[in-house]
Amino acid sequence: MSISHALLGLLESGPSHGYDLKRAFDARFGHDRQLAYGQVYATMSRLLKNGLVEVDAVEAGEGPERKRYAITEAGVTDVATWLGRPEKPEPYLQSTLYTKVVLALLTERDAAGLLDTQRAEHLRLMRELTQRKRGGDLAHQLICDHALFHLEADLRWLELTAARLDRLRQEVTP
Repeated sequence: MSISHALLGLLESGPSHGYDLKRAFDARFGHDRQLAYGQVYATMSRLLKNGLVEVDAVEAGEGPERKRYAITEAGVTDVATWLGRPEKPEPYLQSTLYTKVVLALLTERDAAGLLDTQRAEHLRLMRELTQRKRGGDLAHQLICDHALFHLEADLRWLELTAARLDRLRQEVTP
C-alpha cells in the first residue's frame, strides 16, 4: 500500500493535522497494522518537500507547534494518477512456501507434514478472518474477503501440491 497516497487522499476532504491523519488512516486502513506517528510525520515532510502538500496553518500548543496540512493541486493530480493506474498482479512466483516444500524434499524431511501444518494454519486464519468479518463494517468485510480469497487460492495450491508431492520429489531429488 502507498502510505503517501493514502494520506494524500485523506487530505482531499480537507486540511488536517498529522495526528488526525494517523487516526483516520488507522480507522480506515490500519485494521491489522496501524501507522506509527513517526511514519506519518516523515511522510508528510516528504510530501511537503515534493510540493504535494502545504502547511495550511501552524498552531502553538503545549508541546511542539502543530502543523495543519492541506493537499496542493499537484497532490490532487498525483492521487488521481495513482488511482487510475492498475496495480500489478502479484503472481507469487517466488513463493516461500514452494521453496520450503522443495527444500524439505531435498533434505529428506517431511514435506507432506509441512503442507499439512501450513493447511492447518491457513484454515485457522480463515476462521479468524470469517469471525472478524461478521463484526465489521462493510469496509472491514471487504478487506477480510480479499484476504480470504487469497487464502482459498493458497489452499487450492496446497492440495494440488500434496497430490503431486511424489512426482515433485522425483523431479527435484537427485
